[in-house]
Amino acid sequence: MNSTEQAPTAVVPTSSTHSLGERLTQWLGGGWVLLFLVALLAFFTITQPGRFATGYNLSTLAVDAAILLVLAVGQTYVIITAGIDLSVGSVLVFASVVGTQVMLALSGADGATYGTTDAGWAVIAIGTLASILAGLLFGVINGLLVSYARIPALIVTLGTMGIALGVAQLLTNGQDVRAVPQILVDHVGNGAVAGIPVLVVIALAVALVAGIILHRTRFGRWVFAVGSSSEAARRSGVPLRAQIIKVYAIAGGLAGLAAVMSVARFSTTTIGGHTADNLATISAVVLGGTSLFGGIGSILGTVIGVFIPIVLLNGFVITGIPPFWQTVAMGAVLILAVYVDQLKRRNRILS
Repeated sequence: MNSTEQAPTAVVPTSSTHSLGERLTQWLGGGWVLLFLVALLAFFTITQPGRFATGYNLSTLAVDAAILLVLAVGQTYVIITAGIDLSVGSVLVFASVVGTQVMLALSGADGATYGTTDAGWAVIAIGTLASILAGLLFGVINGLLVSYARIPALIVTLGTMGIALGVAQLLTNGQDVRAVPQILVDHVGNGAVAGIPVLVVIALAVALVAGIILHRTRFGRWVFAVGSSSEAARRSGVPLRAQIIKVYAIAGGLAGLAAVMSVARFSTTTIGGHTADNLATISAVVLGGTSLFGGIGSILGTVIGVFIPIVLLNGFVITGIPPFWQTVAMGAVLILAVYVDQLKRRNRILS
């Protein structure tokens, strides 16, 4: 979807050239996505009183969204550059396998497949670093192939999606690693800070930092510039290839971080549990107002978009609706979001 051969007609405007009202409209995906999310919350609250809008269920919703949000933040950067990353779910799985196996080896429990270990924070820190580096590796590979080999991002990441998952299965013989440090599960997977789950705190911190970088730094301006017009960005002095590599590296590194979060929550690598993460992140990003054509997007919009599939699935489960309908509903909403995006793009071209 990304191409370094786009022919621009004008220098890219940044978000700073828009009025506050225009930026707010962009941040909220045109407003309708936020209203749709509020409508969903209201519907399930009214139809399932005492079951949906409870402290426990709302906390569960937030934790469910945390891992997806970290992945979606990286996807946001990629899509703003007019790219796409189908490999994030598989890279998460690969990184989780690398991270847990490093933790097992350092804790003296190498080869264990079940239970928990008594590994300390030093071991967990090294394992986390290994997981993030594993994600970075695939991110850099994606970026190199897209920027230097000029292979379409759709094809590159479709290929690395299969490679990452296949290597993870080879390393574990297709079996989940269920031996993880107990304190990782207790303090990160199930822990809380001031009543807020640690996983949610991590996800919000990632979103906050990513939002500041995207909207308040030169690097962020370059991300928008590449997506709006790669050739104009190059002529303006943007190191195009390096920028694309960095964006995919961010997506890969965040997949590595999400891998540790997933292991902490589920006490396992969940090799078969992230096959739909790529489409879920793309849906969240597009629903949040980021354009598949590049050059437009925000982290705040992605935060809102992430909750739509999470609320749908949770609400369907509580109301007794088969969860398969969630896929149908999400597909319809995603098509609507892309259609709205196309209408906006046509209006921008006409104006």
